[in-house]
Amino acid sequence: MFSNVDLQKLVFGRFTLADIPYHEPILIVTFAGVALGGLAVLGTITYYRFWGALWRDWVTSVDHKKIGIMYVILAFVMLLRGFADALLMRAQQSIAFGSQEGFLPPHHYDQIFTAHGVIMIFFVAMPFVTGLMNYVVPLQIGARDVSFPFLNNFSFWMTTAGAIIIMLSLFIGEFSRATWLGYPPLSGADMSPGVGVDYWIWGLQIAGIGTLLSGINLVATIVKMRAPGMTMMKLPVFVWTSLCTNVLIVAAFPILTAVLALLSLDRYVGTHFFTNDLGGSPMMYFNLIWIWGHPEVYILILPAFGIFSEVTSTFCGKRLFGYASMVYATVVITILSYLVWLHHFFTMGSGANVNSFFGITTMIISIPTGAKIFNWLFTMYRGRIRFEVPMLWTVGFMVTFVIGGMTGVLLAVPPADFVLHNSLFLIAHFHNVIIGGVLFGMMAGVTYWFPKAFGFKLDPFWGKMSFWFWLVGFYVAFMPLYVLGLMGVTRRMQHFDDPSLQIWFVVAAGGAALIGCGILSTIIQFVVSIRNREALRDTTGDPWGGRTLEWATSSPPPDYNFAFTPVVHDLDAWYDMKNRGYARPLHGFKPIHMPKNTGTGAIIGGLSVVFGFAMIWYIWWLAALSALAIFVVSVAHTFNYNRDFYIPADTVARTESQRTAALAGQA
Repeated sequence: MFSNVDLQKLVFGRFTLADIPYHEPILIVTFAGVALGGLAVLGTITYYRFWGALWRDWVTSVDHKKIGIMYVILAFVMLLRGFADALLMRAQQSIAFGSQEGFLPPHHYDQIFTAHGVIMIFFVAMPFVTGLMNYVVPLQIGARDVSFPFLNNFSFWMTTAGAIIIMLSLFIGEFSRATWLGYPPLSGADMSPGVGVDYWIWGLQIAGIGTLLSGINLVATIVKMRAPGMTMMKLPVFVWTSLCTNVLIVAAFPILTAVLALLSLDRYVGTHFFTNDLGGSPMMYFNLIWIWGHPEVYILILPAFGIFSEVTSTFCGKRLFGYASMVYATVVITILSYLVWLHHFFTMGSGANVNSFFGITTMIISIPTGAKIFNWLFTMYRGRIRFEVPMLWTVGFMVTFVIGGMTGVLLAVPPADFVLHNSLFLIAHFHNVIIGGVLFGMMAGVTYWFPKAFGFKLDPFWGKMSFWFWLVGFYVAFMPLYVLGLMGVTRRMQHFDDPSLQIWFVVAAGGAALIGCGILSTIIQFVVSIRNREALRDTTGDPWGGRTLEWATSSPPPDYNFAFTPVVHDLDAWYDMKNRGYARPLHGFKPIHMPKNTGTGAIIGGLSVVFGFAMIWYIWWLAALSALAIFVVSVAHTFNYNRDFYIPADTVARTESQRTAALAGQA
């Protein structure tokens, strides 16, 4: 006979009502806010009867453009959550001195800084990067879509499923306190017996599957689906950086998958891969996680480099200076990114020879990065620079990223790293390159390609407000951390005893508030732009007067992208065609083969959330049931033979004629 306790464990695993953190006021208020916001969104969708269009045109879409937009929306939503964690940390550190304990207890503070890192890297930066690559790359290479449209949809929903699992930890149970990279022994079953580390493992594992498949998809797209005549050395620089990024994803993310699987075995089965018992070693974990982790940094920054190349060329009215050197520098960075991982743990006793090798390779990788900076500067030289919002983000990046790069080279010197390791200096450096490089690049990219996606520009006033708040806020928030790091203040501290340090944390909190104003300005920018979209509408088909290839299509592009597959003769072939007044063909149209939408990706993503939740809470029957359901849905999808359709030739001809007439009348 089963006792009530046994029955409860069988049905609910280790979940009990005590795992709902109703005793945490901050979490209760957050839950109430999220619930009210969710109800408002659901009510709006219901009131305007958007459910059908939402499912038909977005959730089930296999169009690379809509999937790219959904990735960016996910990134913005998670940015709000991740930044809220940052505000809590800065507020806590600005008041927790001496006898003042602040408002965050240590266990809650540890969860917040872990969640902040996880969300910002995996669910803000990665969706931003993947979304922009998804949207722009097929347009720039003359392809109608990515190589595997359904796989693209599936990848997005797996990433979203991982984000949902991370968000669930805020309201059911707890999140990991073992840092955003889950270092053992903190992440082991002995020191973290709860569900926090399991939330972290399954959130990243499920999202990582989506990222890996997206990387495979984009590599295949760039290699196999380029327009006729578009050789590798005629690719736009953004496509080159996207190719190198996705090669890194394909090579690096299986390592993350493997290390998370090994950590799961340590926690679930009792193996000893990353313990000091029975031949295990925590150092093996450090090596594996950073063999993935340092290429990940370049996975994020390389697409930003491509965006800055496109923006600089457009707003200087010149070809990019040193195209070939840009390509070679990108490839060199891609290769060297695998030879620097150990500089993250110089202090772990690897020895002088090993430390010297990795210190030297870290310094060498700054050379091709510096070459890119000079190429952008030489592109600006004698150019007719227009300081539109994307160009402002680019100039702000150049100054900020160079500072971050110089502090990185300083940390690449092992003796200096022995002093500065695990200090706030490291935190300032990391944010210097991620905010000043990746986030500034993503904001430039969103602003630059927004009219291509929606047919109207973003409001320039609020765009400039956002830029200046972000730029000034960054320096106010993180320059004090450089000072504190040089003073020996360690990171991840919830409370400080020395009151002389408080002023620096107060200034840093003020900087975080300014960044918050920048995020608010971006939200206002979207609202104002949508309301004034007719005044901001692009009537030329070329909103920025750009040189890049994606302007060969209308804004926004049709579902099929190109009625005719373009033929490329030069690096700026379509720019030259446009400026020589070549008309669009109005005859010879053929039916266009297109993939049908499918809800399989969203369904498997939802089932993956259920599976991950069940594994986290040891609800084995639900885990088995959801795994079986994923298998059944996947197999059923393979028997769906009616996933394709054709746009008739007369429909294409009529659409192209209307577009050509509209452009001719507006010129």
